[in-house]
Amino acid sequence: MAKAIGTETGVALPAAPSRSAAASGLSSIVLPLGLAFFVLALWQAYVTIWQVPAVILPSPISIALYIYERYDLLLMHAIPTTLESAAGFLLALILGVAIAILLTYSPTAHQALYPNLIFFQLIPKIALAPLFIIWLGVGTQSRIAFSVFIAFFPVVIATTAGFQSVDRGIVRLCRSLTATEWQIFTSVRFPMALPHIFSGMKIAITLAIIGVIIGEFITAQAGLGYLIIFATARADTEVSMAAIVVLCICGLLLYGLVALAEMITSRLYSVESR
Repeated sequence: MAKAIGTETGVALPAAPSRSAAASGLSSIVLPLGLAFFVLALWQAYVTIWQVPAVILPSPISIALYIYERYDLLLMHAIPTTLESAAGFLLALILGVAIAILLTYSPTAHQALYPNLIFFQLIPKIALAPLFIIWLGVGTQSRIAFSVFIAFFPVVIATTAGFQSVDRGIVRLCRSLTATEWQIFTSVRFPMALPHIFSGMKIAITLAIIGVIIGEFITAQAGLGYLIIFATARADTEVSMAAIVVLCICGLLLYGLVALAEMITSRLYSVESR
């Protein structure tokens, strides 16, 4: 007996694996690298064809050769810069999160501190660098302090926005279930604020590096900032460019550590990374 059309229940077949995610991930790597190589090729061609003097603009190949030949010198200067940047970033993170918690849980503190934070953010930071040297002396402490001063603001703003973005209905529900403020913070506010916190951290790590470099421009006897200033004063553009390349690599490594921490923490708290 023939079955009526449409009366037989179909069996759903598993969907074929989508290639869009893999293609998107591949393009996010290939496109930036392709653009970088294209720019470097144009740079090399321009310097070679027009015979630009190295004191004006060294070629990418000459810069790469210098990094290969003098990696020991560059590494010696990269270590203090990287360590001081990491220290400034961590202190800015601790200070920024602490202030954000205070602003979230104290309306009075929010009204008193938040406008002043905005005001201090509008001050040209470079103009204050000599004052940090006068206050704290010539040394590591002044550079780290200046790095913290520059880097903590985005952490405060992003973290405060994250804490205050939590649905108040969820908070009231937790309180009705006799949850303590600490339990609400660790189970609701902090996990839901993680995307905002890491957004601020990614900005802060770059600013922390800038703060250290500015300090090295003024007072340091070691570090990539010192090497850049020293080489520039001698019109050794190749050394300056090599130091800048190494500085970019150090910055990428620190930024990558923040991105790795975001991935691990987001998986731990099952929060979608933004």
